[in-house]
Amino acid sequence: MVRRGELTDATWARILPLLPRSNGRHGRWREHRQVIDGILWKVRRGAPWRDLPERYGPWKTCHERLRRWTADGTWDRILTQVQVHDDAVGAIEWAVSVDSSIVRAHQHAAGARERGAAARGRLRRSGEALGRSRGGLSTKVHLAVDGRGRPLSILLTPGQAGDNPQLVPLLAAIRVPRLGPGRPRSLPDRVIADKAYSHPSTRAELRRRRIAATIPERADQKTRRRGRPPRFDRDLYHDRNVVERCYNRLKQWRGLATRYAKRAAIYRAEVVIAAIMIWLR
Repeated sequence: MVRRGELTDATWARILPLLPRSNGRHGRWREHRQVIDGILWKVRRGAPWRDLPERYGPWKTCHERLRRWTADGTWDRILTQVQVHDDAVGAIEWAVSVDSSIVRAHQHAAGARERGAAARGRLRRSGEALGRSRGGLSTKVHLAVDGRGRPLSILLTPGQAGDNPQLVPLLAAIRVPRLGPGRPRSLPDRVIADKAYSHPSTRAELRRRRIAATIPERADQKTRRRGRPPRFDRDLYHDRNVVERCYNRLKQWRGLATRYAKRAAIYRAEVVIAAIMIWLR
């Protein structure tokens, strides 16, 4: 019996061909489906690994599989291949909406130690997308989603980082390969974003890439502007709500609404796993 939040047979059939296979040199792997269901349980509930139910096997096995597939890029490859399938049937809408959301980091997310012999056990926060403010530790999740609110690219920064500098890296991270010959698609038809991304350098870069922009001007920019205002379609701007709805769906996973992972790569992998489940619905 498939329990709530576990992989359905249809979802498992989509994922199975994309998973790595054991080479036999390190023993037999525990069944992938059981382990993935355990990872999903942990991320959905935000519980400690040691509280993982016995039906999913040893918690160390699930944690190690999550860590190993994060390091070798398996989760990102699965997300890419799911996008390829939908793009091939014309299911991706290339009016891309961009936004960010701050996630409070639990105290257990701090304390990641620097790697290497020279570190000598020093604690590390820089490089793990953890920012500190009066509200405590936080991480900012930047998303670019398609017209149906499904993530195309995901970036993490410290919570105090600005939104505008991440727009170009977000667009650069979009790469949807084609089933046949040809380059991966990386340029959307249009970018829809709020006033946080309204900067002359951003608009110039989008024009250089021949990407249409639907971004409102800030009030201070209107008073200093010389010449014609940038083109802005209010009706198209209303479609930006898809990225807000995507954040709403992601934060239903308690392990994402609050960050517990010490390593930014692990937390991002958990966001990618949730994004895969959104694409496979």
